[in-house]
Amino acid sequence: MKIDHLKFHPIQEEVVKICMEKTQNADAYFFHLLFAYFMSKIATMMRVSVKTDAFGQLPCNMYAINLAISGSGKGRSLALIEEEVINGFREKFLQETFPIISDDTKYKLSVRRANRNGTDPDTEKQILDEEFIQAGPMVFGFDSGTTAAVKQMRHKLLLAGLGSMNMEIDEIGSNLLGNSDVLTTYLELYDIGKVKQKLVKHTRDNIRTEDLQGRTPANMLLFGTPTKLLNGSKTEDEFYDMLETGFARRSFFGYSRYRAHGKEYTAEEIHDILTDQSSSTYLHKLSDKLMERAEATLAGLVIPMHKDVTINLLDYRLYCDKRAERFSDYEDMRKAEMKHRYFKTAKLAGTYAFLDGTKSVHTEHLEYAIAMAEASGSAFDKILNRDKNYEKLAAYLCSIGRQVTHADMIEDLPFYKGTERDRKEMISLATACAYRNNSVIRREEVDGIEFFSGKALIETSMDDLLVSYSKNITTGYVNQGISWQQLGKLCTAPNYHWTAFWLSEDKSAPGSGGYRDDDHVQGGCNLAVIDVDGSTSVDMVKMLLSDWKYFIYTTKRHTKDAHRFRVVMPLSHIVELDSKDYKEFMDNILNWLPFSADMQTNQRSRKWLTNAGDSWYHDGELLDVFQFLPKTKKAEERKVKAAKLTNLTALERWFYDRMESGNRNNLMYRYAMALADSGLDLNSIQNNILALNAKIPDPLKEAEILTTVMVSVNRKIVEKANEVKP
Repeated sequence: MKIDHLKFHPIQEEVVKICMEKTQNADAYFFHLLFAYFMSKIATMMRVSVKTDAFGQLPCNMYAINLAISGSGKGRSLALIEEEVINGFREKFLQETFPIISDDTKYKLSVRRANRNGTDPDTEKQILDEEFIQAGPMVFGFDSGTTAAVKQMRHKLLLAGLGSMNMEIDEIGSNLLGNSDVLTTYLELYDIGKVKQKLVKHTRDNIRTEDLQGRTPANMLLFGTPTKLLNGSKTEDEFYDMLETGFARRSFFGYSRYRAHGKEYTAEEIHDILTDQSSSTYLHKLSDKLMERAEATLAGLVIPMHKDVTINLLDYRLYCDKRAERFSDYEDMRKAEMKHRYFKTAKLAGTYAFLDGTKSVHTEHLEYAIAMAEASGSAFDKILNRDKNYEKLAAYLCSIGRQVTHADMIEDLPFYKGTERDRKEMISLATACAYRNNSVIRREEVDGIEFFSGKALIETSMDDLLVSYSKNITTGYVNQGISWQQLGKLCTAPNYHWTAFWLSEDKSAPGSGGYRDDDHVQGGCNLAVIDVDGSTSVDMVKMLLSDWKYFIYTTKRHTKDAHRFRVVMPLSHIVELDSKDYKEFMDNILNWLPFSADMQTNQRSRKWLTNAGDSWYHDGELLDVFQFLPKTKKAEERKVKAAKLTNLTALERWFYDRMESGNRNNLMYRYAMALADSGLDLNSIQNNILALNAKIPDPLKEAEILTTVMVSVNRKIVEKANEVKP
């Protein structure tokens, strides 16, 4: 069965296009499912059914669960379909067709009862008329109900011989629990429109009516926002229980996340779209077409699905069965939904045939229905792959835009419950989740109260490194995003001052450019700048930072004997920090380094002078900001680990950290070369290597160090000594 390039029904496509324009929402499937539901409602109101030799006679009803976030245009599109598309059908059906057919049905039923009971037909007709009235008025659609009311309405529809029960619940997340009983009844009604009667005591005041045999199709539309329904509380549990008990296989699904049109419209363009009469003309013609479907002569229409189309349906069923077998034994709902797609597809194909007014179901009607079933399956996967509670917590913290306490989260989040230990674990999982998604959750304690905040970080682009530069020390700074190669040109240009932040203009001097002080720092930064002032050599820093991307350039005071240079390292993400947190952020980086650097370079407004000296580029990983951001779990873990290693020097700690998971032999060699670069002799290097090796878990064998690492170090030292000979 080939399902590639399937299309939706052309009338449906046109209505969906209008809905998308009117709502400015480019996510189409919500509107597709909405239209298909109302076409099924029209078909079942007329008691249309599809008949196949393989599956018998099926009502053309639909159950739809259509979720979309706020702002998707649910209300606008629903009003458009109800007031401009099916309005003609509804009016004719309720005012003409339903009264005619119901009266005729009651007359035929009264004759049958009179013949059976030997009574007067007029008397029987009067009794049926009273039953009909007592059952209440015909309801075109209802938004809540009880099992008793549904059965009462079903009795009225059996007396009428026309109509369907149409439950349409908005804001299902808020209304699900209150309608659990009637939803249970709806499980029975789906297949052919039958439900068992409840036995009640027959008294003078409570007269049990005669149980009528027949079918009354039922439709169901549940729609609302995913966040209200899938909120991690009892509502979500009830919803998934509902799916598991049978609604998964019976329903079409929609899961729409609002997508605005790519084009930005002006207010005038939006006005023209909303008042465009060409769409109104099309909808008016469609309304007239659907009104014709309310003709009494079409009541109870049975649309055949001939052998060739049925074979295509069976082919689709086999294709779905094969896909269902790929699911594990623990994916019951997915398997059930997949194996039963053909069934709801057959019903919808009959609806499309009724919409087109054809005498039988054509192949294209089946294909339109399959397109809906496949799109529904994709939406169903999204619903099942719902965010876990800790993922919802991470999203909440990273989107709320302010600090919150435990009390705030308990009030705002239905799933943030349980013991203190449960909440602590959820925060921990949320923090890890945020990290995986380029976000950061920060924790701060003030007067014993924990405050949490989150922020999504933007990945650094090597073509957009944030700098500001000027010929003057304090004023005239130009903000610019430059490439990695342009950064090297700036740093080695003569007589420029530059910063790793953008600077705003001094308001007292318009047109003077950026002003360099902390109050005028704006936005974030994606570069870390490290000053090395004679404490170590360029070669040693190159070796120690060989895993990272960096640019090194020498400063004016650089000499052969005292290396003075600057290391510029691009950050993995743009960080936006206030002055205090930026100082802590840079202190964390500087304390992490295995060599001494200027600790005064932790100010946001710090500037550096360019110099046309020597420079070197090196490719590697970007510096991971999550290791150093203040008040984050990663930074706290790093500090705790460093505190446990106070018996090690900074250089020892640097290699110790990497030896826990890296190539130990190679790292020992690099450590030895760092020691050689610092001026130690061969014997001292060997002693230091053996000492560090003794401190690491699962140390290397001493023989291996002596026969590999020390041999290589000795050779390298000899080579270097030969290089400096005249």
